[in-house]
Amino acid sequence: QVQLVESGGGLVQAGGSLRLSCAASGRTFRSNPMGWFRQAPGKEREFVATITSSGGSTYYADSVKGRFVISRDNAKNTVYLQMNSLKPEDTAVYYCAARSRTYVSGSAQLREYDYWGQGTQVTVSS
Repeated sequence: QVQLVESGGGLVQAGGSLRLSCAASGRTFRSNPMGWFRQAPGKEREFVATITSSGGSTYYADSVKGRFVISRDNAKNTVYLQMNSLKPEDTAVYYCAARSRTYVSGSAQLREYDYWGQGTQVTVSS
């Protein structure tokens, strides 16, 4: 069982930066591939970024590639999303998710994740 709590959201101007954190409980965290997703009002939840259990490989949605960086610190049971050059269209509730530890790699598919946090709001003003 993995429990996830996101933090770090807020209001920022376009061009600014935020760093989201996702604190995980559970002894198996370092074995779980992790992902970040987001959901804007009236839209479906969409993939943002994913990282392997070791942190050695990452993958991003085209819309955030070059601006966002996903990382993890397994000693702190935490995964991060550094968001730079933010745009108004990045406004959404951001969720972190954990995939089963039977996998090494993450996924861009929502259905592949077993555990979800409650989300943190990110609002980017123009």
